[in-house]
Amino acid sequence: MQEEIQQVEAIYNSVVQFFVNYSFQLVGALIVFLIGMFVASKVSAATLRLCEKKALDITLSRFIASFVKIVIIVGVAIIALGKIGISVTPFVAAIGAISLGAGLAVQGLLSNYGAGLNIILARPFVVGDTITVKGETGLVDEVHLAYTVLKDEDDVRITIPNRHIVGEILHNSAANKLAETTVGVSYGSDPETVVKVLRSVLAEQGAAEARKPLIGIDNFGDSGINFMVRFWVPTEHFHETRFRVNGAIFQALVDANINIPFPQREVRLLDNTDE
Repeated sequence: MQEEIQQVEAIYNSVVQFFVNYSFQLVGALIVFLIGMFVASKVSAATLRLCEKKALDITLSRFIASFVKIVIIVGVAIIALGKIGISVTPFVAAIGAISLGAGLAVQGLLSNYGAGLNIILARPFVVGDTITVKGETGLVDEVHLAYTVLKDEDDVRITIPNRHIVGEILHNSAANKLAETTVGVSYGSDPETVVKVLRSVLAEQGAAEARKPLIGIDNFGDSGINFMVRFWVPTEHFHETRFRVNGAIFQALVDANINIPFPQREVRLLDNTDE
């Protein structure tokens, strides 16, 4: 019992001695750290405003602001540790050793961060673009160092690790997406009239605002002439606009007395009866 009391007293004396010797250093380190955090936040916000003023991409602006904040915090932490007599050299060595082991264990995660940095710097796409990668299509909603988030018309969020974007074939159609539809008319219809009707429908439905639509004869079918209609619509309303345009095309063709043929088959009966 006496030994336990002596151990507690020794611990108590050590703690008291530590605070007596380093109380002012601890207070100073705490003040330095708090001031550093405040300065880091202010500098980061100022950097973000400057980047936005220079019309830089929002993703790149946020990355630069975050990087500046982290650098300032790390520098302040080193100064604060020095205030209480703690050398950062052993920590740097330990961090290096840990980083080597961790790097081997989390290669996939690190490759995502490396790819994310590549995306932010090279900017093959920005927030608001429509991209197709790995069979997934959607509007770019968020770009992070580790992953990119797409959002489709159904408000489904698609999260893609950045390593699956960099090095892959990437389709970027800005804020719009291509819609295609085929319209069949009878062989007795005037092609020029059909094209005029289709163009007027696209103009009325607002489907000719993003880019000039393409309309022409795609092929000659068994029952009629097939026209291909290609137009660009906002990705957020892709299916909604496409369905509305298809309905308007049908009604316009009916109003213009342009016949939409249905499949026909000619059947011949051969009489092979012996005379």
